[in-house]
Amino acid sequence: MSFWDNLLKIVTATGNALAGVVEAVRTLFEGDPETRRKVAFSVAMIALAAKMAKADGIVSEAEVAAFRDIFKFPADQAQNVARLYNLARQDVAGYEAYAEKMASLCSSCEKNCPILEDIVDGLFHIAKSDGAVHDKELAFLRRVAEIFKMDDAHFGRIMARHVDGEGGDPYQVLGVSPKDDFAKIRKRYRVLVSESHPDMLVARGVPEEFHAIANDRMAALNAAYEAIEKERRAA
Repeated sequence: MSFWDNLLKIVTATGNALAGVVEAVRTLFEGDPETRRKVAFSVAMIALAAKMAKADGIVSEAEVAAFRDIFKFPADQAQNVARLYNLARQDVAGYEAYAEKMASLCSSCEKNCPILEDIVDGLFHIAKSDGAVHDKELAFLRRVAEIFKMDDAHFGRIMARHVDGEGGDPYQVLGVSPKDDFAKIRKRYRVLVSESHPDMLVARGVPEEFHAIANDRMAALNAAYEAIEKERRAA
C-alpha cells in the first residue's frame, strides 16, 4: 500500500473531527512504526499549517503555493490533502491541544527533538512565503515550539534561518559564538549538515515529499558558514 493510500485511510477514518486524527494514526498503523511516523508527520504538517493560516486570519496565494512546495503531492491526491487542510481550519479545537498530541511524534520525548524541528521548519517556510513572518504567525510558531519542548535558543536558531535572511546573524544560525575558534565552528557546521541530510530526515520519518525542508535548511546553513569563513579570512 502506498503512502498516499495510507493517508487516504486516515482521512476516511477521521470523519469530521480532527481530534480523531492522532488516534487513527496510532491504531491503523500500530504494527508499522515507519509508516506511522510518515503519515503522522504529514498529518501534523497539514493540520498545523491550516491552524497557522487560521491564526493569521489570511490565507494568501503565496502561502498556498509554499504549502504545495514543501508538500509535493500527486494531482489525484489533492482532494484528500484539501479535506484534511479544511478539516483542521474548521475544527473548533485549539491548535495548542493538537500540537500537544503531535508532540508524541517524538518517541524519546527529548528536548529539541529533530522531527519536531522539521515540523517547525516547514511551518516557517509557509509563514515567510508572502515576504514576512507576521506577528500572529510568529506567536503561533513560538507557542508550538514551546509545546514541542524546544528551548528559546534552539527556536532562535530556526527563526534566524527564515526570518532574518541574508542580513541575519550567521553565528546564531549555526548556534555558535563569535568568540569560538574557526575549528569549533567548522565542526558544528558539519554536524548540522549531517543532521540535515535528506537521508537523516527519511530515517526520522519525514516523507520524501517534504524534502524541500532539508534543501531550505541546508541552504541557510551553507550561507551562514560561508559568511563566517569569509569574515575570518578578511580578519
